[in-house]
Amino acid sequence: MESRPSRRSLLGALAIGAGGIGAGTVLGRAAASEPEPREVDSSDAAPADVAAPIPAVGEHQAGIAVPANPQPFSLTLVADLPNVADVSFLPSVGERLLAFLGDDAHDSGDLTVTVGVGPRVVAAVDAALPGAEPLPAFDGDTELPGERVGGDLLMIASASDPTVLPSVVDALLETVPGGEERWRQFGFRGPGADGIVRNPLGFHDGIIVPRGEEELAENIWLRGDLRTAGGTIAVIRRLRTDVRAFGRLSVVEQEAAVGRRKSDGAPLSGGGQRDEVSLSAKTADGQYVTPVGSHARAAHPGPTGSALMLRRGYSYAEGADMGLVFTCFQRDLRTFVATQQRIDEQDEMMRYVTTTASASFLVLPGFDQGRPLGATLLTA
Repeated sequence: MESRPSRRSLLGALAIGAGGIGAGTVLGRAAASEPEPREVDSSDAAPADVAAPIPAVGEHQAGIAVPANPQPFSLTLVADLPNVADVSFLPSVGERLLAFLGDDAHDSGDLTVTVGVGPRVVAAVDAALPGAEPLPAFDGDTELPGERVGGDLLMIASASDPTVLPSVVDALLETVPGGEERWRQFGFRGPGADGIVRNPLGFHDGIIVPRGEEELAENIWLRGDLRTAGGTIAVIRRLRTDVRAFGRLSVVEQEAAVGRRKSDGAPLSGGGQRDEVSLSAKTADGQYVTPVGSHARAAHPGPTGSALMLRRGYSYAEGADMGLVFTCFQRDLRTFVATQQRIDEQDEMMRYVTTTASASFLVLPGFDQGRPLGATLLTA
């Protein structure tokens, strides 16, 4: 493997790649083969602040449901391919990542990298496969630049140490012949538990998501076709938020736009943070307790008959440009499409949100030493 850049150069690359910040198969630290046993003394011990590794291989990619509480930092990259019919590079991407993570000179900690392919790539394999259908145009995406719509390759690298993210993403992109970066975005998350953190508008996010193997199997993981089973469908949306304008609202007005309390995330209709909002509860004078134009009502899966999404969003800040890299995973693209269409129709909070990038991807099934990354597509 080529020599690694210094920590100082990594910090410089991060600042350039991120534009400055204000504040799986996802893989953990694993080698392609088991290392020889050796004696370990105290000098070999990992520093106390190095996060525990995430398993590199398995039925599903990491960075989706594992870890349950996402890492504090993430770098999302979307790239184009010169030949969408050629996915022969995918095993090399997995091998390069395993080699990167298995290098003892690199403290990767809880690094994960999730890899997906875009609709053009999937359709070139089989147009009937999940993920072959692109996102439709949405009424609310009036300022969405064309160069940030779609893409052929997705990589999401996440870790507790942000300095490792640019180098691993760049190293993986080097294994893709002719791969050309379309856009990238660095993101960060505040402290939280069980995947719940505050978003750029100051409200809790990630409250109602599938948890546990049964709910994940029902809502997230693809099944049936062996070429995609164990994968999922990802939607990536870069959302610029007008934090200043939203902040000028009173807390009562903000809560009416969101449908939950700002202090603890509990529904305006009552209960605790993890409770569902009530769409039918009314006040004494006949008004809905969860306002008609609230985000909680518009995004609720009940009216659309949709499944649940697993959301793993990351905030970003580049000068006055602040927002969210919204990432969600679902078994059926319709889950997101139906929800977004309803949001465009009635969500008052969207007046403070502008979409600046949008794409969907088939996140590949997990892999191991006997089944390389992307092998199921290659053997179709």
